[in-house]
Amino acid sequence: MPPGRTEVQVRPGVEADLAPLTAIYNHYVRETAVTFDTVPFLPEERRPWLLSHPEDGPHRLMVAQRDKPGILGYATSSALRPKPAYSTSVEVSVYLAPDAGGQGIGTLLYEALLGALADEDLHRAYAGITLPNEASVRLHERFGFRHIGTYAEVGRKFQRYWDVAWYELPLGPGA
Repeated sequence: MPPGRTEVQVRPGVEADLAPLTAIYNHYVRETAVTFDTVPFLPEERRPWLLSHPEDGPHRLMVAQRDKPGILGYATSSALRPKPAYSTSVEVSVYLAPDAGGQGIGTLLYEALLGALADEDLHRAYAGITLPNEASVRLHERFGFRHIGTYAEVGRKFQRYWDVAWYELPLGPGA
């Protein structure tokens, strides 16, 4: 580890993380097509999202930080679709603070998230990646996700249309 750097810890997200998690997400809302949200959120508007990710169960929120204050990023598993038959599938995602890319933090977050999900009654994880995004494609492929299709020009943001590639990872026994 380079001098002056502290080790990254990954832990479940808590309500006290709401403001920094919202700030990270809002960066992607304002600056990128990674999310198709177009209007930044106030922390209190994101509270239902945070509370929908308890410390146990299939919908998790994992947060990465160093010993010093400041969140480096987070990973989530959320409901894929609201209908009951989808309950054994989750959508996963990772968001990093703007200065936290390229440090292996996304890998640490996915290791923790997928490890936490290992004992849940889940069959598949899915990830949608707005293209182009080679870093996200590499991250997902490193964990065994495979490309299953692309929605062409499915979202419009910043006056252009964006494709979203979908990736799938088998979970649970026999995966």
